[in-house]
Amino acid sequence: MTSPRPDRARALLATASVAVALAAADTYVVVLALTDMMSGVGVGIDSLQKATPIISGFLLGYVAVLPLTGRLADLVARERVLLVCLAIFVVGSSVTALAADLPTLVTGRVVQGVGGGGLVPATLALVADLWPVDRRGTPLGVVGAVQELGSVLGPVLGAAILAVADWRAIFWVNALAGAGLWVVLRFIGRAARPVTPDHAPTGPVPTSGAGGIRRVLSTRVSMGLGGLGLGCGALALAAPAGLVSSVALGGPFVPLGDHASRVLTPIGLLAAALLLAAAGLAVPAWLPVLRRADLLGAVLLGATLGLVILTFASANPEKEVVGPLGLALLPLAAVTAVLYLWRHRAAADPLVPRGVVRGRGRSALVVSGFVGVALVAVVVDVPLLARLGVDHDETAAAFVLVRFLLAVPVGALAGGWLLRRAGDGLVGGAGLLLATAGLAAMTTWDQTSLTRWPATVILAVVGLGIGLALAPVNNAALADAPEDAHGTASALVVVARMVGMVVGLALLTAIGLHTYYARVAALPDPADPTALVTAAVAEVRWVFRGAAIAAGLGAVTCLGLGLARHTGSYAAERTFGL
Repeated sequence: MTSPRPDRARALLATASVAVALAAADTYVVVLALTDMMSGVGVGIDSLQKATPIISGFLLGYVAVLPLTGRLADLVARERVLLVCLAIFVVGSSVTALAADLPTLVTGRVVQGVGGGGLVPATLALVADLWPVDRRGTPLGVVGAVQELGSVLGPVLGAAILAVADWRAIFWVNALAGAGLWVVLRFIGRAARPVTPDHAPTGPVPTSGAGGIRRVLSTRVSMGLGGLGLGCGALALAAPAGLVSSVALGGPFVPLGDHASRVLTPIGLLAAALLLAAAGLAVPAWLPVLRRADLLGAVLLGATLGLVILTFASANPEKEVVGPLGLALLPLAAVTAVLYLWRHRAAADPLVPRGVVRGRGRSALVVSGFVGVALVAVVVDVPLLARLGVDHDETAAAFVLVRFLLAVPVGALAGGWLLRRAGDGLVGGAGLLLATAGLAAMTTWDQTSLTRWPATVILAVVGLGIGLALAPVNNAALADAPEDAHGTASALVVVARMVGMVVGLALLTAIGLHTYYARVAALPDPADPTALVTAAVAEVRWVFRGAAIAAGLGAVTCLGLGLARHTGSYAAERTFGL
């Protein structure tokens, strides 16, 4: 194996990790800007339910394409996947910043999710390329820590930008940061990538010979048309007042028919035509790779994941776990899941290569799902408890959560470092036992608990425990996966965690609300505010109780990750200094 220079390896990991943090921050950055975003696209605060796609759209894009991007990261150079995903993220951020109506805003958020989600498996697979087996712990911990740090910085960044500008500036900052990272990654990526004789990710097509030259020319023309299409699209969405109001130049910006959308204008349709032409020219270059990646399997699995996300995201937790739309979507999810399983068995090269979900890899997916349940319970219900206990507004209550969120990246770094000396199951299991103990203590909290110092310690313990489990889960999945499937294995770990968060939130919230409504129904005076707060605290306690159970089950499942440390060539591993 030809190893990259250590400084290049660290620089590549650092750049990719910052990109992952940027995408993670974008998941939470809308928390404070949501109402401003709604008014900016003409949605009133009294129609809050219409804002759900702004959040769920990002999550849908993030999760649904993860298996495909993970597989593509196994078939082409990891850096190329990172560059493409960063470019998609920049485009999505720009569309979101320019949006003048809700459909365009949601589209931008979905595109952001597609780009942001693909960064994670490619970065984790990159760690597997650059560091041998028993020296991956620390770099995996770095990736996990930076990702969680992004979730802390998201609301802080949003608040800082909103203090001096409007909500659109948040997404312009994202776009500029993503473009800057693209340039840096492009500069250092090629020199840092290791090459292995048996398995070296390659580009999508050969460039030698007459056929290769034609493909190169086709690719360059496609890129040129794509650039023109994006430029026309940006102009259509921006609709500069000077051009729109001009008698000579305003024609291309006039909406067609009775539509008011800036997309349904001559310049908007021209942009769509140019982008379609660019995609058509790019298909011959990428079709062989997409076939190897099992495009049909990716569509079926992506549809299954997307339908599951929409099922629970569309429900009203005050009334049901699965709403009317979910009752229609779940059967469709079952059908697409069955079709995917059939495709997996029938395909010569399935989307998820055979042998990825086995042994410790299977246990890693289960643990990742339980981690997602515990994580989302704390993220959602700690701010809720803060609002119940003190006259916190939504922003102040969200910042109470920082006590927990800061501890998670610390735990992730510590977990990666501990993998040098202990097995994945031992480190991950100990972390989740810590989280279980802390969550169990949280089941005794009342509305005043967060004002006392023990709450800070307990939140830090829970965050530390959850963070400790991140690197071991990724390390076990990568170690047991075939060398040509590291991207896929990493993607599945992230998918399991995200699905655990979505499904866990729906189930725990429904159970908690059932307790709340039962207590309210038994009140002699249902309008008594003190009694209502007590009932709401009981709801939060049930959510914490469910999270403690999930963390405990995750700790037990960690036994399947193995208690012994997996070793490799220590001399080679010392090369990288991590």
